[in-house]
Amino acid sequence: MGQIAVHEIRVRPALPDDMPAVEDLLTKANLPVEGVKKAIGLFVVAENNGKVVGVAGVERCGDFGLLRSVAVDPAVRNRGVGAAMTEWLIADSEASGIRALYLLTTTAEDYFPNFGFEKMARDSVPAEIKESSEFKDICPSSATVMYRDLQKKSNAPR
Repeated sequence: MGQIAVHEIRVRPALPDDMPAVEDLLTKANLPVEGVKKAIGLFVVAENNGKVVGVAGVERCGDFGLLRSVAVDPAVRNRGVGAAMTEWLIADSEASGIRALYLLTTTAEDYFPNFGFEKMARDSVPAEIKESSEFKDICPSSATVMYRDLQKKSNAPR
């Protein structure tokens, strides 16, 4: 993974030293921190003047990925930070052979269609995703399930 710049914001792979800032962002966004420390190498962060202002990750589940923990500091929202991290993770997932990305959300079902994600029935999710701790235990059963097929070019970002 290289780097993507959004104005003075820089997106890069997350490092173990980023954990305190990542946990703080996730906590402030009311997102789960369970499992993040163990999987920090699967996350990216956005930095502004050396300060972590965004986080997002993809948990690999067999041939599929679970997009999780997309959070942006309120001070830099609406500047493309979340979009840059999401686009990075979609491209990285495609490059690593992930067939489809899934996500669970209680607040952003209107945001992710901008990246080609579509709502789907919870019972249609592949077993590998259903077995993730985020799906089984962490996110509420009322969360909206969305997916993006990475092998289809027709659901590219709009």
